[in-house]
Amino acid sequence: MEWSIQDIARAAGTTSRTLRHYDAVGLLAPSRIGGNGYRYYDSAALVRLQRILLLRELGLGLLAIASVLDGERDSVVALSTHLSLLEQERARIGRQIDSVRTTLRKLEGGEPLMAEEVFDGFDHTVHEAEVTSRWGASAYRTGDQWWRSLSASERAAHQREQGEIAAAFGAARASGLAVESAEVQAVVSRLHAWLRPAVKTVSRGYFVGLGQLYVDDPRYGTYDADFGPGTAEFIRDAMRIYAERNLAK
Repeated sequence: MEWSIQDIARAAGTTSRTLRHYDAVGLLAPSRIGGNGYRYYDSAALVRLQRILLLRELGLGLLAIASVLDGERDSVVALSTHLSLLEQERARIGRQIDSVRTTLRKLEGGEPLMAEEVFDGFDHTVHEAEVTSRWGASAYRTGDQWWRSLSASERAAHQREQGEIAAAFGAARASGLAVESAEVQAVVSRLHAWLRPAVKTVSRGYFVGLGQLYVDDPRYGTYDADFGPGTAEFIRDAMRIYAERNLAK
């Protein structure tokens, strides 16, 4: 079977213009173009578009999506992996929803709160293995000890600061500021200061590597989804410049 570009756009909740853009950047070509110039898509193209849309929802930019798809050889394996990640995320969000509901119910009823209930679904230790493999066991221990030392209000303030920094990056990019500009570099300096309590020593390699993760791994931020395509790359490039100028190797 095959579908016209209008059929695909309508079914996927996107636009024909978006699909033509995906073709122009080499992300999703039509299966064929009819004699009338109309674009048609077969089932393989549908599966590829599904992957594109899933990765977009996770915050990846188009260049990162192209890199992911080009590195895949088996769509079934790739979709199975993605499904597993989505199910894990759904379970985590479900726990957070239940946690907030429980907190609201107890606050409204004047019942005592339990820390285990309040923070269910917010466990940062799920990243222990990954942090250890990337930056070493000492990096995880340092960050874990620092996080556990904070009060609930301090943790909330730290997370709020992260959101404000991300918003500042988004605003800077929307304003057309260059990544090397003083205004943008001031935001990067703020990010560096935000990291230091947990990381202690932020090396050039760590900072540059983290910037790349903002682009490659949606678990490290949904910047493109929140502030527009290209924001993650903007942050990464600004971080690289800051690291080269200010941080030791």
